[in-house]
Amino acid sequence: MTFTTTGVINDLAVKSSEQYVTFFINNETYGIEVLKVKEIVGMTGITPVPNSEKYLKGVINLRGIVVPVIDLRLKFNIPEKEYDAFTVILILEHKDSLVGVIVDSVSDVITAPGMLQEVPNFHVSIQREVLKGVLNKDDTLIIVLNPDIMLTARDIEVLSEIDSSGK
Repeated sequence: MTFTTTGVINDLAVKSSEQYVTFFINNETYGIEVLKVKEIVGMTGITPVPNSEKYLKGVINLRGIVVPVIDLRLKFNIPEKEYDAFTVILILEHKDSLVGVIVDSVSDVITAPGMLQEVPNFHVSIQREVLKGVLNKDDTLIIVLNPDIMLTARDIEVLSEIDSSGK
């Protein structure tokens, strides 16, 4: 008898890819695949980066790693809000590096197997490509973001400059 773990590993990958960290921005519920979220940290001292886009708030030191931080409110053209005790930074894996995104608060980790739907045609303040889909979970609409597309070519250029300089 031959035993392989491939099926088990594939099942785990599928289950994990159908789990989402949910969070709030401007009282709207958003989600990102749990596999893309490496860590959730409370607001910490952010060192500003001169001459950068307004939504690039700066960098943080995460256990010796310089991580650029983006405020998703500003990235999505939502009015700025003062950070409070609920404001957190989601540390996301983006290609071969980490990037932090500031959100108003984190809600939950949900499992939604086969529930991701195509984004309907409607006007939104953010680029449509950034939207991976929509979930309807317990009568709540959750906008699922695609962090791999969330950053523009200019963002990646600025972030790589920060990564390479360590500042």
